[in-house]
Amino acid sequence: MEQHLKIDLHMHSTVSDGTDTPEEILARVREAGIALFAVTDHDAVKAGRIIPPLLAEGDPAFLTGAEFSCRDEEGKYHILGYGYDPDAEPIRKLVETGHGLRMNKVQARLDFLKKEFGFAFPEKELNWLFAQDNPGKPHIANLMVRLGYAETKEQAIKDFINRIHFRNEYVRPEQAIQSILGGGGIPVLAHPSYGDGDQLILGAEMEKRLQRLMEFGLQGVEAFYSGFTPRIRGELLSFAERLGLYVTAGSDYHGKNKLIDLGDTGLDEAAAWPEGLRRFLNDTEKKQKKHEI
Repeated sequence: MEQHLKIDLHMHSTVSDGTDTPEEILARVREAGIALFAVTDHDAVKAGRIIPPLLAEGDPAFLTGAEFSCRDEEGKYHILGYGYDPDAEPIRKLVETGHGLRMNKVQARLDFLKKEFGFAFPEKELNWLFAQDNPGKPHIANLMVRLGYAETKEQAIKDFINRIHFRNEYVRPEQAIQSILGGGGIPVLAHPSYGDGDQLILGAEMEKRLQRLMEFGLQGVEAFYSGFTPRIRGELLSFAERLGLYVTAGSDYHGKNKLIDLGDTGLDEAAAWPEGLRRFLNDTEKKQKKHEI
């Protein structure tokens, strides 16, 4: 794939917390002139089944993707999986586990909001919420705005929803990484420098985190990401080169739920594509073809 072509390997549909359906995502990707894309819904692979049959000759290339929310004693991580076989048992079990934990957190958040703030949600709204593929904080926040409990989605999350904390309702990073590998995929650390909340991870702390995750089988870093400064991007590229990691590029597009445009990865600012990105594109293309046979 030539450097002038546009790629975006991190976006979300209505299967998780985006506002575009997988079909709408495909239409927007076409409009944006993106040559290669992946839909990385949280704890879900459904979009990866919907989109391939819709692709026509001349359409952008599509790569299977997912993003798994993880936590352990050292912190919080988002692990991206690419090029996996969606029918592989390790992937199916990982999705089931992540979905179950996500639904538990939804109910716990609703109970917390009612107990602490007296926020009650009508049965109709609750039925809608639990009918979503993978409901999360943005879904609850949008309901709160609709019902007048908060002025904005951001305020609902910051002032109310984030006041309840979970320590055990997460997939562990080694579980996600090993399941992605078991499904024939490549595990990548999403937006590596962004930790829990406003935490910014740099320098020695970042290197320690990467090396620890590599012991579990981590193979790549999302060095190109919307919002990353040149300094953050440069540091991650340096780590990737020194540690032999793949490099990916993603916007984290969520439709109307985030003010981020498709294709906003920072990759266009690179003088040349890093070798880790070229290796990633070459190896995932091979994996994808293998799964299609």
